[in-house]
Amino acid sequence: MLFALICKDKPGSLQLRVDTRPAHAAFLEGLIGEGKLAFAGPFLGADGKPDGSLVMIEAPDMAGAQALAAADPYARAGLFESVEIRAWNWVFQKPAGA
Repeated sequence: MLFALICKDKPGSLQLRVDTRPAHAAFLEGLIGEGKLAFAGPFLGADGKPDGSLVMIEAPDMAGAQALAAADPYARAGLFESVEIRAWNWVFQKPAGA
């Protein structure tokens, strides 16, 4: 089942995001290797700088999605003000094999 992790950064936390990005990227690469990442990327503020994230993951259930969200280095570093986790159904423009 797909889950959307809708993450909002804490105000003034851009440097924490920048500093933690290599570990976050390695974490996402690991999820790709495990077949658990559909897609991911940052939300951008009015200034064009990242201020949150959208991460679409594959997990067996909500508890699994919550565990993956908590394991993200961004979450572990305290970057996020909030994380909303929602089940999602990919209907249109779904890539072959996804």
